[in-house]
Amino acid sequence: MSLIGKKAPPFDAIDQDGVRRRLSDYKGRKLVLYFYPKDMTPGCTREACHFRDNLPRFERLNAVVIGVSPDTGARHAKFAARDNLTFPLLPDVDHTIANAYDVWKEKSMYGRKYMGIERSTFLIDEAGKVARVWEKVKVNGHVEEVADAISG
Repeated sequence: MSLIGKKAPPFDAIDQDGVRRRLSDYKGRKLVLYFYPKDMTPGCTREACHFRDNLPRFERLNAVVIGVSPDTGARHAKFAARDNLTFPLLPDVDHTIANAYDVWKEKSMYGRKYMGIERSTFLIDEAGKVARVWEKVKVNGHVEEVADAISG
């Protein structure tokens, strides 16, 4: 299911700092909504820190970054504190947001099948439409690719 060109599915969640975040809050700004499997794991930490280190660039491009994973708000708070993450992390324990964006998928590791987040990033434009999607993201170079896509 491709969301490109369509209205982004709405979300409404409380971030790691207790602030309610809704898609509608970002109208008039670009939104980088990225989904990752698990707080405090090597790849997810590297990706979050890359976004953190590039926040000034995203801000210059009138873009906001939000991360989403199935972890709890408390775990997000611990992750944010440990790695000085200053952007919102949304808990999606019941996979509502992940399902809306079609990133809650069957995965396989060592022959074992399970459900989890497929690392993905959505660029949502100022009007709330999905402008671009990165699926099955590889962490290295991804944040720069997203920023380059925004800057044109």
